[in-house]
Amino acid sequence: MDVRPGLDPAVAEVRRAVREGLRTVADGTTVVLGVSGGADSLALAAAAAFEAPKRGIRAVAVIVDHGLQEGSADVGAVACAQVEALGLEAEVVRVEVAADGGPEAAAREARYTALAAAAHEHGAVVILTAHTLDDQAETVLLGLARGSGSGSLQGIAPESTRGDGSRMLRPLLDVRRRTTRAACAAQDLTPWDDPHNTDPRFTRVRVRASVLPTLERELGPGVAEALARTAAQVREDAEAFAEMIDETIEDIVEPAEAGIAVSVPALAANPPALRHRIIRHVVAAEFGESLTRTQTLEVARLVTDWHGQGPIDLPSCRAARTAGLIVFTAR
Repeated sequence: MDVRPGLDPAVAEVRRAVREGLRTVADGTTVVLGVSGGADSLALAAAAAFEAPKRGIRAVAVIVDHGLQEGSADVGAVACAQVEALGLEAEVVRVEVAADGGPEAAAREARYTALAAAAHEHGAVVILTAHTLDDQAETVLLGLARGSGSGSLQGIAPESTRGDGSRMLRPLLDVRRRTTRAACAAQDLTPWDDPHNTDPRFTRVRVRASVLPTLERELGPGVAEALARTAAQVREDAEAFAEMIDETIEDIVEPAEAGIAVSVPALAANPPALRHRIIRHVVAAEFGESLTRTQTLEVARLVTDWHGQGPIDLPSCRAARTAGLIVFTAR
């Protein structure tokens, strides 16, 4: 471990993670940090304050106040002051959280939209968030419980690009939550403990407080790390499949009136895993919809178990077999 004499091991681990994460960021550019005031994001800010200046990188911390809890403005002000004391620029941005959808998803969307706007305003090339290995493990476990396919088992990507073009980096995905808390303690930072993080009404909180500890107790330590490794492996497989689909799809897809068509013989020649991914990819790309496994299998039966069945209604479209093609049309 890269620990200098007198340097706390937790501080060293977080700094090293941020240093590695910033390797893909050009010298002399600007980055935005998403900071909540919690231990994870304060540890991220402290590490960025140490590492970014070495590369001439300007780091701006953005504290998003969702306004969902009494005293949220005070929480934001305290976080802002602590980050500024580290030598970083910091600002608090108040957002309105939409009433539709689940509260967690709505707050997340409002937060990311605010971070993207701040990145644009400051000319930042990337947004850094403080998701940890524990967040990754919880996400994979939730995806597994929902049975929502390998896409959800990929968990949180170390790097991604949002629909608005914002590039996101998550350098702490290999760092445990206990490490970020220890790093804050070693640097005399006082994290805010969000009451929502202990509210059992939220599914993720129950996973965090009960399910993962039970698995660790019953199966032995290392469950969180194993789930994170699973996410990385599934993501590698998904990236390989995506490359195969990109190479294959141009040869087997053709335009159709009010939609798109895929060659039946070509689909039949592919193994089921690739066939199903092509079907899901076509519907997602053309109609912006995600198919369930049941829906995907019904479309696949038009290829592998054809006996004259009629069109299949899908979200925003309809699939039918016609003259050696599976034709997807809007409805």
